Amino acid sequence: MLTLYGTLRSGSAAIEAALARAGLAYTPVDAASWNPGPGLDELRRVNPLGQIPTLVLADGTVLTESAAILIHLGLTLPPGLLLPGDAQARARALRGLVYIPANCYSAITVIDYPERFCEPCDDAMTERIRAGTRQTLHHHWRVFADEFCVGFDAGAPGSLELLATVVSKWSGTRAMLQADRPAFHAQLLRVEQHPEVAAVFRRHWA
Repeated sequence: MLTLYGTLRSGSAAIEAALARAGLAYTPVDAASWNPGPGLDELRRVNPLGQIPTLVLADGTVLTESAAILIHLGLTLPPGLLLPGDAQARARALRGLVYIPANCYSAITVIDYPERFCEPCDDAMTERIRAGTRQTLHHHWRVFADEFCVGFDAGAPGSLELLATVVSKWSGTRAMLQADRPAFHAQLLRVEQHPEVAAVFRRHWA
């Protein structure tokens, strides 16, 4: 049995959606660094950083980092389910899966925790860091939409589509995409409505 550590409205939604697409059962553990309790204590025993999502495989192997988890699942499941079977399309999906944490997730961390990147950091500096980082984040999403909208398979979402749909929920990205990249925004909404993953998105963002 797989064990998935995560919480509502977090990156663990992408992993839950991937597991739903694959029909894989798992044991959920509610855990987050901002929610002290038994779940967090258990999470830190397998992932000292206390970060989510963390997936523990049946043999005890620990997987962390959303992209790494989604790539592993895509490589171990039948080709075409979470990662394309075609080598060229798969290379493109892998590029996108690394692009999101490198350019978008990282910016969201700064927006959420600016005090980690500024010492001393007063309220005015905090807001300046957030504002500048949000502009950078939204630029990165515009580039992502331009690069990946063609071939973005909302009708049969794989690892890339699921991660993009979840991470774009944060820091005002969806509103920006609706205004600036409406075709891509519509694709994200289609992913959320996919029959195999819709329940996951409803549970996280009811």
